[in-house]
Amino acid sequence: MATDPIAARLATLPGFQRLPSPKLTLFVRRAFLDPADCAHLVDLIDLGRRPSTIADPNGDTAFRTSETCDLPATDRVVAAVDAALAAATGLDPRHGEPIQGQRYAVGQEFKAHTDYFEPDGADFARYCSVAGNRTWTAMIYLNEPEAGGATRFKAVDKTIQPELGKLVCWNNCRADGTLNPATIHHGMKVRAGTKYIITKWYRERAWGW
Repeated sequence: MATDPIAARLATLPGFQRLPSPKLTLFVRRAFLDPADCAHLVDLIDLGRRPSTIADPNGDTAFRTSETCDLPATDRVVAAVDAALAAATGLDPRHGEPIQGQRYAVGQEFKAHTDYFEPDGADFARYCSVAGNRTWTAMIYLNEPEAGGATRFKAVDKTIQPELGKLVCWNNCRADGTLNPATIHHGMKVRAGTKYIITKWYRERAWGW
């Protein structure tokens, strides 16, 4: 049976908790970022946010209603987060996409989706011809909205609540490298307040565009 070296590494780190499911490889680490760094990243997102998009439009204009921000790699906190994620996971930083921030206001959500690109999707060649598909996702909650905004992994019926500085990371593939549809997840509607997160995706090969 194939083994996942990244998962094996994370399982040895203090504070990392693995979801007890054979269907997907997912870890949670509380307080991965401190409150000051989270606040700094929230400010960056507010400065650069724009409407979010999806790779393959499906006709549902309300499928993803959040706002997105590309975070500057030259910012000291962004660079430190990038380095901390690479150090924890052991993933090659050259395979990482630039870190993005997302903002969810009341009523905004990202309906059930997977982070990888569908091989038969209209834009697969555009997004994956250079660096390949997405492998791991690392997502960090930067605050706690007053209500709502959880992330639900539907295939395993696991709902993760937003918590300041909490890291959630998962492998978008199975241990044998095939795409894993059990990673489908829903960024649920914020019911009160605002939710901020950052997301880092890693690819099969070195990132390039």
